[in-house]
Amino acid sequence: MKRELGIARCGLACCLCTEKADCNGCGSNGCPGNDICENKKCSITKGLTHCYECEENCRKGLLSKIKPYAFTLFAKKYGEEKLLDCLERNEKNGIVYHRNGINGDYDDFDDVEQLMDFILTGVR
Repeated sequence: MKRELGIARCGLACCLCTEKADCNGCGSNGCPGNDICENKKCSITKGLTHCYECEENCRKGLLSKIKPYAFTLFAKKYGEEKLLDCLERNEKNGIVYHRNGINGDYDDFDDVEQLMDFILTGVR
């Protein structure tokens, strides 16, 4: 885990991402799709560093997917440090962020509350 990369604006875990080895996180403009990222544009327009700082619980852009949406709601409820702590613990316990391509253990959910509980406890 590269904790210093933290959480992207949209809620994805840059700290666990293996998609692009030379990426230095959301703020570095190295993320694939950075130039067209709806969540980045929206949060910048609103003067926010992350979607979890927003009062809305929107489903725009990457927030239409359960993983970044749940991570955003988790950070909104518990804070980014708690999210990073849970992700780090879960990784040490064998929970995989990216298994095949960009999908992993956090993508196997249909219910946001169940995914948030999985993040919090590391137990299915």
